Amino acid sequence: MGEVSRGARALVVCPDIRGVSYDLDSQSRLEEAEGLALAIGIVVADSFVLPVRDVKPNLLFGSGQVENIRIACDQNEAELVVVDGALSPIQQRNLEDKLARKVIDRTGLILEIFGERAATAEGRLQVELAHLDYQQSRLVRSWTHLERQRGGFGFLGGPGETQIEADRRMIRQRMGRLRKELEQVRKTRGLHRERRERAPWPVIALVGYTNAGKSTLFNRLTGAEVMAEDLLFATLDPTMRAIALPGVEKAILSDTVGFISDLPTQLVAAFRATLEEVTAADLICHVRDMSNPSAEAQKVQVLNVLRELGVINSEEGSEAIPILEVWNKWDLLDEEAAEELGGLSQASEDVVAVSALSGEGVPQFLDRVGEILTSRATVRRFELPASDGRRIAWLHAHGDILEEEALEEGPQGPMRSFTVRLNPKELGQFESL
Repeated sequence: MGEVSRGARALVVCPDIRGVSYDLDSQSRLEEAEGLALAIGIVVADSFVLPVRDVKPNLLFGSGQVENIRIACDQNEAELVVVDGALSPIQQRNLEDKLARKVIDRTGLILEIFGERAATAEGRLQVELAHLDYQQSRLVRSWTHLERQRGGFGFLGGPGETQIEADRRMIRQRMGRLRKELEQVRKTRGLHRERRERAPWPVIALVGYTNAGKSTLFNRLTGAEVMAEDLLFATLDPTMRAIALPGVEKAILSDTVGFISDLPTQLVAAFRATLEEVTAADLICHVRDMSNPSAEAQKVQVLNVLRELGVINSEEGSEAIPILEVWNKWDLLDEEAAEELGGLSQASEDVVAVSALSGEGVPQFLDRVGEILTSRATVRRFELPASDGRRIAWLHAHGDILEEEALEEGPQGPMRSFTVRLNPKELGQFESL
């Protein structure tokens, strides 16, 4: 079977296995699977949920169901079958033989998206490592793998297969080298983060379920041109920009990778580093798509990941870092729902309603972020020699000067008094000058 390119017609099948507990209901999972396919440029010819009473080790589905899938493929002229679940290598190979079509599972599909979206050196290394981890279990016996192994770096028209990706031993060696390179990249980024932590500016991390509108909000706040489309996983690499806020001279805004239900194991490990920025944030803004019927289930997913990262204290459920909920896509709600959510958001200090697309509610959002970041600030009074230009300039640049006055001359010459509001990070920075 040849490679399948973008624009391929696909049948999306969402298995609903009896006795398995899912995070989302079957219809929401099917819609998410369709979104994943669309994100990689696949044309969804048809899609449906398929109840599975007993998992068949060789095919996953029953023989009758496989025949129904084949008929649906013929009727819809589908050349690709996307199974929204994990397939073993044997199940994948047998399904391809029975259906006479290329078959990819959820992990393979998400890897395709990650491979296309990753932009930074670390992102590309992580994608390749996850790809190799996934591929090594899908190699057939050594002398036939060159003709049977799926194409190279991707399944949907990647650069093609090379010997290094087609041999288990070579794959293990390559994975070892990638891990070393990743470690070096992480150390470098760790140094960059340390420098940011020493800087006086607070860090705000945007988190949320994929396609919740984080990148659209990020672009509106920063004027940046981060990829922001109505696609799952439109952004993969953490992006950071400086913004000004009420009462805060400068803050760093970080846009992170979107969360998703049932993220494949290989990707949880490979992409945890892209969420490390969240653990160093002073404030987390949880962007939610309130027009999505599964908004509440998506919130649970995001909070579970934040809990794993240590951002939320597991025992009490309290937050180690303040979290502000940003109820986005207000513009997509009907009038009654918008009015109800508007009332709820106004009643809570931890919620703000916005439309990142139209800009509605964004000024109030910025005001609230500024309030949260300055709420921990303290007012201090410093007496400094008028000749200490460096520290005086620093206070003017980074603090909120409430009062400044000249004092009588001291042992070091003319003195000046400054009453200034500083947050804990700024205070620590000033005291180290």
